[in-house]
Amino acid sequence: EFRLYELIWKRTVASQMADAVGQSVSLRLAGTSETGEVAEFAASGKTITFPGFLRAYVEGSDDPDAELEDAERRLPRVERGQPLSALALEPTGHTTSPPARYTEASLVKALEELGIGRPSTYASIMQTIQDRGYVFKKGTALVPTWVAFAVVGLLETYFARLVDYGFTASVEEDLDAIATGRRQSLDWLTGFYFGSDHGKDGGIAQSGGLKAMVAERLGEIDARGVNSIPIGGDVIVRVGRYGPYLQRGGDEGQRASIPEGLAPDELTPDKVEELLSAPSGDRDLGVDPASGEPVVAKAGRYGPYVQSGERTASLFAAMSLDTLTLEEALRLLTIPRIVGAAPDGEEVVASNGRYGPYVKKGAETRSLAAEDQLFTVTLDEALALLAQPKARGRAAAAAPLRELGADPVTGGPVLVREGRFGPYVTDGESNASLRKGDDIESITLERAAELLADRRARGPVTKTARKRAPAKKAARAPAKKAAKKASAAG
Repeated sequence: EFRLYELIWKRTVASQMADAVGQSVSLRLAGTSETGEVAEFAASGKTITFPGFLRAYVEGSDDPDAELEDAERRLPRVERGQPLSALALEPTGHTTSPPARYTEASLVKALEELGIGRPSTYASIMQTIQDRGYVFKKGTALVPTWVAFAVVGLLETYFARLVDYGFTASVEEDLDAIATGRRQSLDWLTGFYFGSDHGKDGGIAQSGGLKAMVAERLGEIDARGVNSIPIGGDVIVRVGRYGPYLQRGGDEGQRASIPEGLAPDELTPDKVEELLSAPSGDRDLGVDPASGEPVVAKAGRYGPYVQSGERTASLFAAMSLDTLTLEEALRLLTIPRIVGAAPDGEEVVASNGRYGPYVKKGAETRSLAAEDQLFTVTLDEALALLAQPKARGRAAAAAPLRELGADPVTGGPVLVREGRFGPYVTDGESNASLRKGDDIESITLERAAELLADRRARGPVTKTARKRAPAKKAARAPAKKAAKKASAAG
């Protein structure tokens, strides 16, 4: 109780004190190595010239004075041009991670910061970019598609003003004025599309309107160039009518479809070679003895598959177009397979989907452990699976922002992750939020271990159960009471 009181007292006093004042200094050193290469080194220091509120309270510390001393990093006094001697060099590794993908929530936050969109339009914006195929969801992350790259390239090349953040924000302001009655919607739309002398200086209306702008630039658009995205070497991604594909060596060179769901950043050089080297021609496997139709193995947009007449079936993950046999293809073409009828008469079907093999009865589905079970699962096994409660798996965890090393106490890998309330460090057992002044890119293993040790010392978070309000007693109905009195009187 005393520690809680002390914490409240310190924070209260600190809130009334003056701001702390400090000074940050950066020092850059340069020298020439024996091989003639110029090497540059940097050091940064910080001194607190006026502690202010830090004298009373430093977050996460019981000893503000000691924390102040630790916060200071004093550099030796040197002068510009002064020669220095390197006594020792200690190389340290440093790895960076790409920024986390946008989620719907983080994208809305970014739009808010840019002044684009309004709370009433964010949901439709998220839906539109998915419906038009500009992004697709992978867990909660929004992954851009090659169509998005082509559309953005077209707009930035030929209509840069329309995708300028400042222009878009100014349009939002005009729409707000229309919503509040300060402007007339018809006048604004007419000026925006056909042009007007009364628009904003340098705006679309004063420059002739959107119609004239599109008519002027339409003939300049190189559709083939816009839909061609170089990815390194002589390989380009082309966005075609039937989806994106790889091309190498000109129009007569190699081509390969890019599988649906393959994110642009997953198209590595090895993956490019794998796709381009895969057989592109159809393989005739033979004839289906039951129907007399030819059975053909093909490589399609959604991966390899077999076809016989109107029937198609995707290959299993362990199968290859090069080694697929007629017998295997005929078995694949039996999927989806009717396993039998449930006691209520409804059919139970075994099928293969985007997320793997499963059994289905009406709207109920349950996953199978392996694709081979599609051929062997019995009706009893399928009904037993369908009787189990549906597993509600969590989305895969996002990749860590940084990996710092092993925690000196628990031995677990210390990772920097992005959480709901900001970045934090974790060793798999304890989580600790980064403090003010901690930076994702520069935080060290020692600092992360210190944060985790402090978090462990404070013990686990205890949750207080919510108390339910006592149920109100039902009031007696006056009519019944009157009826009882009348009965007694009788």
